[in-house]
Amino acid sequence: QLQLVESGGGLVQPGGSLTLSCVVSGFNAAYYAIGWFRQVPGQDREGVSCITSSGNNTNLGDSVKGRFTISRDNHKNTAYLRMNGLKPEETAVYYCAAVLSLAASCGTLRTEYNYWGQGTQVTVAS
Repeated sequence: QLQLVESGGGLVQPGGSLTLSCVVSGFNAAYYAIGWFRQVPGQDREGVSCITSSGNNTNLGDSVKGRFTISRDNHKNTAYLRMNGLKPEETAVYYCAAVLSLAASCGTLRTEYNYWGQGTQVTVAS
């Protein structure tokens, strides 16, 4: 069974930075596209970014372009989300997700992913 574990969340001031990690276990992460999502209580889970299994292609939501970067290291079975210029409204639980896919592109729709981590809380406040 594939498992995902996120880490790296915490409290950061507005304008600050955090790097989230997503460790994949149970299967070789190199066969899976990875997505990052976030969710505020009472709201839908929002797709933030994704990266293909090879790491050659990524996709970023319009609201985070220029500030967030997604990457992965398949030797470490780990994906990362580097977040710069964080805003208070980006306070949420951040989730990573995986789908078995060798496609050259990836998407950020929740329904595209079938494995999920437990989430890590990111709080942006002064």
